[in-house]
Amino acid sequence: MIDEIVREGARRMLAAALEAEVNAYIAELADQRDDKGHRLVVRNGYHQPRKVTTAAGVVDVKAPRVNDKRVDAETGERKWFSSAILPPWCRKSPKISEVLPLLYLHALSSGDFVPALQQFLGSSAGLSPATVTRLTEQWQADHAAFLDRDLAEVDYVYVWADGIHLNVRLEEARACVLVLIGVRADGSKELVALEDGYRESGESWADLLRDCARRGMRAPVLAVGDGALGFWKALAEVFPATREQRCWVHKTANVLDAMPKSAQPGAKKAVQDIYNAEDKQHAQAAIKTLTQLYNAKFPKAVKKITDDEAELLAFVDFPAEHWIHLRTTNPIESTFSTVRLRTKVTRGAGSRSAALAMVFKLVESAQQRWRAVNAPHLVALVRAGARFERGHLVERPEARAA
Repeated sequence: MIDEIVREGARRMLAAALEAEVNAYIAELADQRDDKGHRLVVRNGYHQPRKVTTAAGVVDVKAPRVNDKRVDAETGERKWFSSAILPPWCRKSPKISEVLPLLYLHALSSGDFVPALQQFLGSSAGLSPATVTRLTEQWQADHAAFLDRDLAEVDYVYVWADGIHLNVRLEEARACVLVLIGVRADGSKELVALEDGYRESGESWADLLRDCARRGMRAPVLAVGDGALGFWKALAEVFPATREQRCWVHKTANVLDAMPKSAQPGAKKAVQDIYNAEDKQHAQAAIKTLTQLYNAKFPKAVKKITDDEAELLAFVDFPAEHWIHLRTTNPIESTFSTVRLRTKVTRGAGSRSAALAMVFKLVESAQQRWRAVNAPHLVALVRAGARFERGHLVERPEARAA
């Protein structure tokens, strides 16, 4: 009964929304009349009923029809009304399309999609194996178009880089997914690149970055990543002007791994005091304290901090509001933590392009929920070369005549 009530409610709300959309369209064009004073845009009954698969189940839809007699002056063709809520081709909601890559990554074959979704949706309308196969082909085409898109019109001021290992079909056992996420000048986050490669391979990262540069990508101001990546060698080759920031989460784990468990709680607190310091001077003082406390017994652990001090503290030269974003590769890790939970080892034949397309669609879906960085208006100032001290903007005095 509950499912039936939900589906009936969804059907009524959809019908009401379609009626309101058509009424607004007709009212907006009410003054458009022919030589006899008759309206050129009027209602014209309903389209043939159709079934639409939604997250609430399969609902019957009877969309209102519009008779638009207006003629485009340039093309000479009749104008026509197209619903933004329910396009003529729509047979399933975007949410249903988002579910399909999840099922694929769960090692569910296309033949199993129908019974699996039928339990949720109450019908198998529009969910045949052939339909799913066409969708996977479309996702591969979407991923290919994404990898070939023009980057000259976008500007990524910050980028995060990481190599993510997933249990999906890739051609090599040691292969991983190379991911770049960037922050545009308006502060919004966006997926920049997603390709397969080797996490430690500088050449794989260089190929990815060269391809981005070929398509017009401008050098980011700051790049954030794990210190073990071959990414840094590639970055110095392709975008030598970009500054480097090591991820503190990865660095903390590396430091603690070089210590016995008994010393780890205190060492972790000492490391946190460094990256949570109020400015560079206090951070450097915290590094000296860490060295005094642990260098005698655990020099290898301390060396992991002192050798990369400049790269670990690069973030303090940027707006304080951005520090929380720039200290780690969390934008990538948090996104792919959900992808990892939804993946299992898949068996049988499969293609590299299909696996990457599934991951791409999952990240593309997650991207819609990414929030902008704090104080997004400051990102443009960073790109413009503004100077920040102790996290605050330094106003540059006007040059005085000699």
